[in-house]
Amino acid sequence: MSEPMVDLNQEEKQSKQQNSGPPFGHVPDHTELPYEDGTFVKNFQEHPQSVLLTESLWPILQTLHPDGHFTIGQDSGIYWRLTEPRENGATAPDWFYVPNVPPTLNGEMRRSYVLWQEYVAPLIVIEFISATDGGERDRTPNKGKFWIYEKAIRPGFYAIYDAGKGLVDVYHFVEDRFQPVAPNQRKHFEIPQLGIELGIWRGEYKNVQLPWLRAWDLDGNLLPTPEERAEQEAQRAQEAIVCAEQEAHRAQEAIARAEHEAQVNQTLMEKLRALGIDPDEV
Repeated sequence: MSEPMVDLNQEEKQSKQQNSGPPFGHVPDHTELPYEDGTFVKNFQEHPQSVLLTESLWPILQTLHPDGHFTIGQDSGIYWRLTEPRENGATAPDWFYVPNVPPTLNGEMRRSYVLWQEYVAPLIVIEFISATDGGERDRTPNKGKFWIYEKAIRPGFYAIYDAGKGLVDVYHFVEDRFQPVAPNQRKHFEIPQLGIELGIWRGEYKNVQLPWLRAWDLDGNLLPTPEERAEQEAQRAQEAIVCAEQEAHRAQEAIARAEHEAQVNQTLMEKLRALGIDPDEV
């Protein structure tokens, strides 16, 4: 895959030449590229947020990919250019999804996602804004995240989620550039290829009350986590038990009424016979 770079001026070309160094005789794959740079996740919310997205979307992804050919990256590197040091040629979105690629390579888990190795751009990339500015909207050529996603990686959608403000912005890659996605009437942002909407959900997850980034189906139904699905199934089971108990109670009442009516009829017939009247002739 050719290097997906856009040179805007001569200064950038010179910078690119300096960064790239001599021509590479061997193009490295994911096993030969650095997969971590010694940094750590910026706050305690980012990991559960990634898990929340992955778990709630998993049934959708399994339906879309019955062959299992998709991958999800969580704070994992996407290599978009060859340079030295090599880790400078990667960016690490907080969450991304790539359709139609195998979940493993040669029987091994990916250490990173290498564009020149797989040729498939992510459908969606999501960045979580932490307490410090991470450059999610930085358009500096070859450096800013917005520029790298728009000009080099080119995902179908780019979302920027700010937990502190309870906001999310979504961009759609159209005609070689990102264009803002307008929210629908539910203030959600539609991702038609996935059949979902992204939006802010204010509730408790993993014992933490926050404005979480979550997904809904296109009818506005929240996509539940496994725990929420289990709770819903347990609730439906309990409701079914209650309904069955109510039906049984109504049946018992009907039986009791029938027995009472039969007893009344029996008493009446006995009285008629005592008076010398045949009940069958009345």
